[in-house]
Amino acid sequence: MPTPSIVLDRVSFTWPDGSLALHEVSGAFGTDHTGLVGRNGSGKSTLLRLIAGSLTPTSGRVTAASDVCLLPQQLTLGTDRPVAELLGVAATLDALRAIESGDADPRHFEAVGDDWDIEARSTAALAEAGLPDGALDRRVGELSGGEAVLAAVAGIRLRRAPITLLDEPTNNLDRDARHRLYDMVRGWHGTLVVVSHDVALLELMDATAELYGNELTTFGGPYSQWREWLASEQAAAAQAERAASQSLAREKRQRIEAETKLAHRAAVGRKAQIEKRVPGIIAGGRKRAAQVSAGRLRTEVGEKEAAARAALDAAERRVRDDDSVTIDLPDPGVPAGRRIAELGDDTRTWVVQGPERIALVGPNGAGKTTLLEQLVASAVQNSSDSDRSVPESAATAGSGTHWRSSAHARAHTDRIGYLPQRVDGLDDAASVLENVRAAAPAVPPAEIRNRLARFLIRGDAAARPVASLSGGERFRVALARLLLADPPPQLLVLDEPTNNLDLDTVDRLVEALNAYRGAVLMVSHDDVFLDRLGPDLVLELRHGRLAERT
Repeated sequence: MPTPSIVLDRVSFTWPDGSLALHEVSGAFGTDHTGLVGRNGSGKSTLLRLIAGSLTPTSGRVTAASDVCLLPQQLTLGTDRPVAELLGVAATLDALRAIESGDADPRHFEAVGDDWDIEARSTAALAEAGLPDGALDRRVGELSGGEAVLAAVAGIRLRRAPITLLDEPTNNLDRDARHRLYDMVRGWHGTLVVVSHDVALLELMDATAELYGNELTTFGGPYSQWREWLASEQAAAAQAERAASQSLAREKRQRIEAETKLAHRAAVGRKAQIEKRVPGIIAGGRKRAAQVSAGRLRTEVGEKEAAARAALDAAERRVRDDDSVTIDLPDPGVPAGRRIAELGDDTRTWVVQGPERIALVGPNGAGKTTLLEQLVASAVQNSSDSDRSVPESAATAGSGTHWRSSAHARAHTDRIGYLPQRVDGLDDAASVLENVRAAAPAVPPAEIRNRLARFLIRGDAAARPVASLSGGERFRVALARLLLADPPPQLLVLDEPTNNLDLDTVDRLVEALNAYRGAVLMVSHDDVFLDRLGPDLVLELRHGRLAERT
């Protein structure tokens, strides 16, 4: 077996507040490309930080064969810093340029070392990542979030890090940027471990590792093959559990039958002794022999029952009894011909009718979120105001652009459920229960708690302030608020709904949306997610105009 790049030996980590993040996790990562999956809160990001050395295990040991470079989920580099610093080449580049300007300080030559071509290589790396000419001399604040991520990934490749850890690298990337990242990953040299909910990215991996219940297991294949294996393994585990349960029931019956026979024999012996049908010495001998025989029988049947119980316990441990989010979207009663909304630009308008699914795609900064916000804002307008012009603020493209958008949107219903990308409609200072009650004041608190339980927010968790929730938990609270609306929404507007969800919850969301009888308008860069929903219409917003994609 090849020597692994990373070895975890009974690694545990506890946060300063005493909460346990990981407990005695053991496992290894090979020298190839591995996708690391697991549910929200399972500890994947914490594990990457432990491997990278930015966190220290509370107990246990992490061993890496070479230097490790981590791309965190959130880049925190200051916006005023140069892009060269994001690439990790700022010091070398500054020394090189100082030498080129005539400064012969030996420190500059020491800083450059053998990297005399660092500027050319850096420019080429940025170009490969899709960044424009001159990006090397720009400031980080001049880049979009997606461009900053790509630049950081390009910098890791440029430094030829032997072990690289990427934590949700596609979260801020639009479709074009995602495909550039995919191309970079395909040609990646060295060990690569990627935490992601992006199925397309996980499909590029050589292996799939899962962090589940503080156990790290690795499968030699991409995500889809791992899912097939897991489904097959769980089916076999369920069958083994049923067989073990039947075996235990059978052993219990046999033990009861044996005890009944022994009791009957003992009763017969006592009766014979009382009736003096056999001499006392013979009766005593028979009694002792019966006791020995009964002991052997009890031991035998007891051991069989214990073995059957142990086999059932082992089989039950193989079967996953995961809690899953239950998403039941109410029936809003939208007839097929009902006009729900319209989207268009200065050349054409598309009407959303009945329970249609519309996907809105386009690059970052094109104004997709702005268009959704305009649609939601128009929901409060009376349909007689349909000739009102588009507000100027809503027709402006995203920041950093030099053109104006002619795209516009208008709702023909005031029953809209909106889940914004940042889920920023919640009161961070209030509890989960208070947030949901604010949206449904007439619903009894007990019913709200029942609804929250279906979203895996139970007991004391409902009293937690929203500020303490993870991204996935915030999304579930926002969705619970939406589902308590009365009457239910006729149009769901979803802006990048999969960004903070683990893959199991995405599965539940897809099932719910496919069964939903209202209209859905969704913005997403996740092609796999959109394909599973099978939109009736895909509109692309680019340079202020909408176009229908086939």
